[in-house]
Amino acid sequence: MANTEFSLTDQRPKVVGSFGGIGDLHQAEALFVRDSCNLAEIRMDLMAQSCMGAESPPWRHLCDIPLLFTARCAEEGGNGNLAAAARIALLETALDDAACMDIEVASIPEMGAMIETLRARGIPWIASFHDFEKLPETSVLAAAASRAKAAGASVFKAAARLHGPADLARLAEFQLADHGIPAATMGMGPLAPVSRLLCAQCGSLLNYGYLGETPTAPGQWDAGFLKQAIGRLTHYDLRH
Repeated sequence: MANTEFSLTDQRPKVVGSFGGIGDLHQAEALFVRDSCNLAEIRMDLMAQSCMGAESPPWRHLCDIPLLFTARCAEEGGNGNLAAAARIALLETALDDAACMDIEVASIPEMGAMIETLRARGIPWIASFHDFEKLPETSVLAAAASRAKAAGASVFKAAARLHGPADLARLAEFQLADHGIPAATMGMGPLAPVSRLLCAQCGSLLNYGYLGETPTAPGQWDAGFLKQAIGRLTHYDLRH
């Protein structure tokens, strides 16, 4: 049964702990997960064979923790080159347990049926955008945020590889701007760790780390360490 206590309307920065594989998920104790993050992400594209057809879902022991379910396409870092129909089928198995779901901005047209299902069930969703090579022009990010808002997403998430301090500053400036939809931004690569703290200070709603032994993006923090670090930034919010 989905956790009903989690809400994306609370604008305080939250930490998402992401499982990089089925082994990390199986080994995770509920108390450890709860202490490490505010929301646990199940990357279903990374554990598709274990999610489909199982008598009991592999996340059952985390049923009292808010869960985010993601089935990523290959172009945005997903595993297995899963078609939209396959990703929808994976997400459908988690509808009863989902506090929220993730759908890529680029996949909004082909995931329309799932978006309608989420709307009917009152399940919020995150519209995500990834660029593993560079930080796109600000106009590209703004256009993606506009598409997310128009499609009814609750949050726009942008993750991109940063190549220098200028990229870091521009990502922070994007986070500080008003896009008409809550934003979650983060860098990947060598500047990823500092970007996740800076973006949190600038109001990034969701800040991703990993749970277990396997990062799910280049330069991720351990979720527990990230939660502690962001918790110490409470009085240094750059939005005010």
